[in-house]
Amino acid sequence: MDEYVLIMRHENATGQVSPEQMQAWMQQTMDWLGGIAAQGKLLETGNGLSFDDARVVGHGGVVTNGPFGEIKETIGGYVIVKADSVEEAVEFAKGSPVLQGPGNTLEVRKVAKHDFK
Repeated sequence: MDEYVLIMRHENATGQVSPEQMQAWMQQTMDWLGGIAAQGKLLETGNGLSFDDARVVGHGGVVTNGPFGEIKETIGGYVIVKADSVEEAVEFAKGSPVLQGPGNTLEVRKVAKHDFK
């Protein structure tokens, strides 16, 4: 069994969603995660990334402010699951309430394993 990360990408909805809508979405998300956990396949969850106090460090130590104005989406969080295949991880992703928003996506990637001994 391998580990896969499901990366939630969506547009910044701050100020566009009512508190009631946000509460309903959060409950749906908890139910979705609970379903994965009930199968013993939920390993970890993480919060999204803020636009505030962001920097990009490039080659040669060059530092620029970020994120940039042309970025329309944000990483809303991530989930790491155990799955027998990428297809199973994709099935977990298909159940995410994040997909209710137009243009929202979940990126599914296998976690690379390295032996640093």
